[in-house]
Amino acid sequence: MRLDTLFVNGRFTTLDRDRPQATRLGVLHGRIAGLDEKLDGVSAETVVDLGGAPVVPGFNDAHHHLSMRGQRLRELDVRVSSLDELYARVAERAATLPEGAWIRGGGYDQNKLGGAHPTREALDRASGGRPVWLQHTSGHMGVASTAAFALMGFPSLEDVPDVPGGSVGRDERGLPDGLLAEQAQDLALRVLRPLAHEEFIEGIALAGRAAAAEGLTSFTEPGVGAGLAGNGPWDVAAFQDAIRRGLLPQRATLMPGSPNLHDVDAEFGLDLGVRSGLGDEWLRIGPVKLFSDGSLIGRTAAMCCDYAGEPGNRGFLQEEAEALRSFILRAHDSGWQIATHAIGDAAVDVVLDAYAEAQARTPRPDARHRIEHCAVTSDAQVARVAELGVIPVPQGRFISEIGDGMLEALGPERARGCYRQRSFLEAGIVLPGSSDCPVVAGAPLLGIHDLVNQRTASGRPFNPEEALTVEQALRAYTEGSAYAVHEEHLKGTLSRGKLADFAVLSDDLFAVDPAAIKDITVIATAVGGRWVHDLR
Repeated sequence: MRLDTLFVNGRFTTLDRDRPQATRLGVLHGRIAGLDEKLDGVSAETVVDLGGAPVVPGFNDAHHHLSMRGQRLRELDVRVSSLDELYARVAERAATLPEGAWIRGGGYDQNKLGGAHPTREALDRASGGRPVWLQHTSGHMGVASTAAFALMGFPSLEDVPDVPGGSVGRDERGLPDGLLAEQAQDLALRVLRPLAHEEFIEGIALAGRAAAAEGLTSFTEPGVGAGLAGNGPWDVAAFQDAIRRGLLPQRATLMPGSPNLHDVDAEFGLDLGVRSGLGDEWLRIGPVKLFSDGSLIGRTAAMCCDYAGEPGNRGFLQEEAEALRSFILRAHDSGWQIATHAIGDAAVDVVLDAYAEAQARTPRPDARHRIEHCAVTSDAQVARVAELGVIPVPQGRFISEIGDGMLEALGPERARGCYRQRSFLEAGIVLPGSSDCPVVAGAPLLGIHDLVNQRTASGRPFNPEEALTVEQALRAYTEGSAYAVHEEHLKGTLSRGKLADFAVLSDDLFAVDPAAIKDITVIATAVGGRWVHDLR
């Protein structure tokens, strides 16, 4: 047998329990043909000497808004530490634009701005009266200028309505102060979306290159098409075109947003009966994505108790509990895997109740319904997640980048129930790894660092009882994320027959001080045995 490529002199951590380590790996037609002694006497078209570098399975992010990440790379970066700096950046961008041009940006966090959001009137001054839309780092809220409201159809601010499932911030006069949260964002997004097809593809390509440099070989995009997280009706076609043109180096699983599902004869789903699982090893339709609540740092997630320091504020559901239940039952009955965003413990209860009812009414073995984030949970809820076979999808990188804000929102006692990765594993639950990029940085090594170290940006311990071992964190970002979309037979370990996706690292994850994991870099990334990033 003659292979396509033979990789030699590597230190492969395979995560295959039958063969945990290897030094040689052979590739044929994008798959792993064998390791070590199985390659004796075998030749290859290309032989690659890895120089003794450590190698791990390709990283797989179970919740990564790659298309949104790409657009953020094209927009104004307002990840700043003061409102003055934010307004200065808006003014600087305005000076380069013609009158009336949109200023779009994202990434601000009011917890890092002294607790205050930007305001409509201040954006008016900074922008010279231009339309401005700045999205919060969570993606669950944003701030608009007066000119932006006019383009939304409200030249008179008195006419801006309240929005079910969302909130419109208002000043002492009752006029919008600029802040639009949750479903109220649709007032702005219906004007700003969809982007032109080529612009959207350009963003996918930008983000794909950045992610390849971080060792990412697979990801699940949570929310395409209509809905808060999507762009428009041609989103799947844009990913197809990006792959066809060689612009997207990763393998993609796309979650249609819940507004895209509709009645199809007697069923419920997409036209032609399309549902979870359709596609190939490069592009697949995954679970349907729906929102039950909001953001923890934005204090809109639905909680069982008041937020710390905010009597009476327990967040809210984006839809009535009965509407969420009805959707979940119908999607389950029609064969969909379901991924519901639920951050607050009250929202988690609503989702678990609906999943339990769906399975009781129409049993489906191994449905693997998911709760995206599953951020605040009690011991009883963890046990119920395990009992129902539900997959929680938490984000390790939240710990350092927005952990201080989460601690402030919850207070010390309730924070012990926040992002309970170890508790999930100890309950026998399969744990995926994910970032929610661009809410926070997408690099998997940074996520692994936080899962292991549990320290916020200020150095505070976040939830040390939930710290993972390096192996547990690595398995989450490989095996766990593959399992979360029924792909563990294709990826997650470096085993014969699986896809030849791997990352070559600058140092050994298992040998460095855990506090230095964040300093490890990705030297090269292979997808199907071919380099998509190479600094060697």
